[in-house]
Amino acid sequence: MSAVKSEDTEPEMIVRRLVHRMGYRYRLHDKKLPGKPDLVFRSRQKVIFVHGCFWHRHSCKGGQSSPATNAEYWQAKFQRNKIRDRKARRELRRDGWSVLIVWECQTKSTKRKKLKQ
Repeated sequence: MSAVKSEDTEPEMIVRRLVHRMGYRYRLHDKKLPGKPDLVFRSRQKVIFVHGCFWHRHSCKGGQSSPATNAEYWQAKFQRNKIRDRKARRELRRDGWSVLIVWECQTKSTKRKKLKQ
């Protein structure tokens, strides 16, 4: 588990490159904001979270799989992640921020297009 990255993941890098190409500038992982959003656009009061489907339990195929061993631990872990995410989004919105979540599976088609070029 220590090899699992929380920052600079492949899906996050895809989103960062795309947003940068569009001409937007942003800050990364602002620790002062709830949930430490991946991309922060302070002047626009907007944040982007890039969530891994497995860890944040997306409704796609990648978010439905669970480890077979120690199932009780994993279910509790996934539930805590979902609660933490919901709380961070609620706090950000309460403070006037717009929140966008980009799921790992949504970056897959961008990755395939890049490989074909």
